[in-house]
This record gives sequence, structure tokens and C-alpha cells, in this order.
Amino acid sequence: MAISAALVKELRERTGAGMMECKKALVETEGDLEAAVEHMRKAGLAKADKKAGRVAAEGLVDIQVQGKAAAIVEVNSETDFVAGGDDFRGFAAAVTRQVLDDAPTDLDALMAMPLEGDKSVNEVRQELVAKLGENIQVRRFARLESDHRFAVYMHGSRIGVLVEYKDGDEDLGKDLAMHIAASRPICVSEQDVPAETIAKEREIFAAQAKESGKPDNIVEKMVDGRIRKYLAEVTLVGQPFVKDPDVTVGKLLQQKGSEVIRFLRFEVGEGIEKKSENFADEVMAQVRGG
Repeated sequence: MAISAALVKELRERTGAGMMECKKALVETEGDLEAAVEHMRKAGLAKADKKAGRVAAEGLVDIQVQGKAAAIVEVNSETDFVAGGDDFRGFAAAVTRQVLDDAPTDLDALMAMPLEGDKSVNEVRQELVAKLGENIQVRRFARLESDHRFAVYMHGSRIGVLVEYKDGDEDLGKDLAMHIAASRPICVSEQDVPAETIAKEREIFAAQAKESGKPDNIVEKMVDGRIRKYLAEVTLVGQPFVKDPDVTVGKLLQQKGSEVIRFLRFEVGEGIEKKSENFADEVMAQVRGG
């Protein structure tokens, strides 16, 4: 049967898919628009499943604050080109809003929540995979509620920092968030460092110090000194403030009469093993395969 251009245009507007893909779906469903939409949704799920194993280490971080609540989300794609597109950015912003409004308990709960009408977050994600042709994943999120202040800093769209603090002004909050983005502390203070982490570092430092051949009592002092240095390096309050290295962040907070309650720092792709490929080898493999 003949498929009109108007029908193809309507299906494209409904699905965001390409013209030829829409025309093919309409031919297969004999011009039934609703059946074509359903057909393309099912096809999109299949495509999404096929792409799910591909590494998605690009993407963006999105942060939104409303009243006493704040949300931070990382959404991944395979390329920064897709991550910079309006469709991807709109999806990430909608997911963050979902986290902010409905406070999901975990990632599975978030993915099952309705996002567009009767479509869940995961179904919208799968349709976006089909449309953009890349593996897209909502990797992680966090939501904070507080009677204190929030500060936000975005370094482009790849690094996002959310800080909860009290008794400080807006400029201090911004400085703290920028510092955290640059210096990567793992926690606020020594009390927040896991005991097993300190024990592991102490074991490594002890092994290194014993190679010096010094007496055990001296080795112990050397290890204690290295632990103090390590804690200063990884805790926010122990680090030299990036805008004034002569002052630690802890001292700055004292001067301002402020306190950091907690912070979150998300960086796109951190911890994801990216596949490294040699382009020449890839072309040669294709030639040999052909």
C-alpha cells in the first residue's frame, strides 16, 4: 500500500526515528499508525538490548536543587558527541528531576518509575538508545535533604559537586565546591575515613619503612607520620585550600565559622574501564575479516 508523506511525518514526530525507519514500520503495519508506534517501540527494546554490553564511559553529570532537597545524577553514553545533544541532555535533566521529586530508594526503583506518561525511565532510556544508536545508562544518583545550605559547582558537564554546609555564605559554598572538584578529597574529615582504609595504608607504609633497616620504634614513628600526611591529603579539612595553599580548608572553615556536613563529587566515567583500540589495527582487522 502507498504510505503518505504526512503519515511518515507524524510517525517521525511521535518516535523521533529516521524517515526510512518510519516508512518501513508503516509498510509492515499496513499504515496503522498506533501499530507502527508499538512496532518501533519493540524494535527499540531489541536494539537497546544489543547495545547494552558496549562501554559507555562518556556522558554528563546533572545537579538540581529545590528548597531543602538536592539531586545529582550521572548518565553515560558511548561518545561525547551524543552526550552533548539535546535529546541526551533532556533525558538526563528529566531523570534528575525524577530523583528530586520522588526520592527513589535505589537505581532499580528509579528505572521503574514513570517518566513520560505510561513509559518508565528505563523504557524512555531504551527508546533513546534506539534513536541515538549508542548504549545509554543511568549509572548512579544521590539525593540529599537538609535544613542547611547547598552549594553546587559544575566543571563543564563532566564533573559535578554538591556540598551541604552550614553557617557560611554563598561565596564560601562555591569556593568549597570548586576546591572539591579540583582536589578530589574522599571525605570531610579523618573520622570519616574507613578504618579498613587506614589499616591498609598503614600496612603498605610499614612494609616500605621496614626496608630502611631502621629500628622498630623509628619505623613506627615513620608510619605514623605517613598516615598523618595521607589523611591530610584525602580529607577535605586537611587539604590546602586551592585559592590559598597556606591555609587548610579546615582552617578556612574555622575562620568563617562554618562547617561542611557532607559532599558528593561525581565525575563522568570514573572507575569505568575504557576500551583502548588502535585505529590502524582495527582497520587491518576489518580488511582481514573481509
